[in-house]
Amino acid sequence: MSYNKSDEAQKATGIQIEKQMIDQRLTPNPLSQFSLDKDALRLALVTAQYALRETRQQTTSPTHKPTGLLVLVNGMEQAGKGTAVKQLRQWVDPRLLKVEATIGHPPLAYQPIWQAHTQAIPRHGDVMVYFGNWYADLLYHVMHMATTAMQDDEHQVLPITKWQDYLRQALRQLQVFERDLATNQTKLLKCWFHVEVETLQARLKDKEADPQFLYQIDWGDSDVVAQFNRVAAELLRQQDDWIVIDGSDKSQAATEFCHQVLQAMQGALASSINIHASADLKRNSKTINTITSTPKSDASLSDDNRQPKLVSVDIPDQLIDIKNPDIDKSDYHKQLANKQSELAELLRTRKGRHVVFAFEGMDAAGKGGAIKRLVTPLDPREYQIYNIGAPMLYELQHPYLWRFWTRLPNEQTDRMSRIAIFDRTWYGRVLVERVEALIDESEWQRAYDEINRFEAELMASGTIVIKYWLAIDKKEQLKRFEDRRETPHKQFKLTDDDWRNRDKWSDYVQAAADMLARTNTTSAPWCVIATNQKRYARLQVLDHAIAQLKSHL
Repeated sequence: MSYNKSDEAQKATGIQIEKQMIDQRLTPNPLSQFSLDKDALRLALVTAQYALRETRQQTTSPTHKPTGLLVLVNGMEQAGKGTAVKQLRQWVDPRLLKVEATIGHPPLAYQPIWQAHTQAIPRHGDVMVYFGNWYADLLYHVMHMATTAMQDDEHQVLPITKWQDYLRQALRQLQVFERDLATNQTKLLKCWFHVEVETLQARLKDKEADPQFLYQIDWGDSDVVAQFNRVAAELLRQQDDWIVIDGSDKSQAATEFCHQVLQAMQGALASSINIHASADLKRNSKTINTITSTPKSDASLSDDNRQPKLVSVDIPDQLIDIKNPDIDKSDYHKQLANKQSELAELLRTRKGRHVVFAFEGMDAAGKGGAIKRLVTPLDPREYQIYNIGAPMLYELQHPYLWRFWTRLPNEQTDRMSRIAIFDRTWYGRVLVERVEALIDESEWQRAYDEINRFEAELMASGTIVIKYWLAIDKKEQLKRFEDRRETPHKQFKLTDDDWRNRDKWSDYVQAAADMLARTNTTSAPWCVIATNQKRYARLQVLDHAIAQLKSHL
């Protein structure tokens, strides 16, 4: 790759920015006065590793919160990253240290940049070292944008191009995602390995075999390296939680890296100690005004993570005064066929965009019947249906939203389907888990904002999120329960929990009212269908899906 003489000025400016930023961040190791000799460090590492693993019990408890550690490894090529992780794996039990690596690929369409990496998030109590990770994808894409800008504008010393705006926005969203990971018992240690350009070039020319180049860029091209340093300086300027490790001496860098991992494991251990809910609420709460059911604007990517104090809303009449509109059976079937045909046409002309349908509602409100009519005109290969129940143990050992992240439509898989239909959803956090006191109060109160951010990121990436709340009255629910009990092919739908939950009917209605008020956003609004008439409800589900698809396509 070659550029004209003006690129020398760009290169010099990039090196100057890079050196200034690195000098600011490459401070002496704050652990140096406490640094252990190698034998002591090795013992401390394996001791912390086993102690962290022991925090992961086989049973769950609201007061016992084991923490996982995710170590993100990024930086320049030939800066000692592989040497450092190899040393770490030799000093701990290698069976318990998980290592994954990526080199960077273009961000996938219609999904947040972090989504392709959620399978690598460690269980609580585990340690995962992740080379490349979502930052490799980000840097790959930004470097492509930046080098293209250099070619397109050869006469400007430091072009202010769209890559900077893209990088700032992406970093802001990643910081919010990482903060939610940390809040949900996944601690992050972010290590950036750095070497001077001269050291990089010397190591590229040695006789040692080089791994596939990180970020898929030509590290032997000085112009590309200068541009990478400009991008890296911008990244480090915006995120102050990176530990910058000098890779000039690979052995010393490996030792410092192991010290940093030890400190992070000890921090994860400390956060795994029982936390009293009252102290957590006091630390995170603030007073807010009574919430109304007016749709909120999308402040869901806000950096403000302070926990508001919940003030329950008045239950809207819509959830109490249930309508019973009458509809002729023949007219219903005619409308149903027309609406199903229109919906199928919209879904097949959406040009690959991901669609997520989220169904919530009272027990026996008709979610299953509505989903059945929704998918009738579709090819079974086009969609996946997820019937969400109580989480499995391995799901409880991850951040709460993890079991939904891993079920989202994903361009990374060979699966044809890009439509996901959830029969019960992530809103269980603020419904059944709240009402049944399965989690701390602080957790479900915090979940409203976490869910809003999650849905906003899906929508910002191009995914269409369509949400339903199906409501019936208590008398109609009893009628449907009795019908299920008397109908052999429906008996499997009825459980003891369904009967028991009727005793908490008012609690569930209040939880639904609070949920609707706090998560009804302009990008992902709720469609409340409150009727005891199944046929009418099914048509309303199709009408809303058609309207939402038309507005987004």
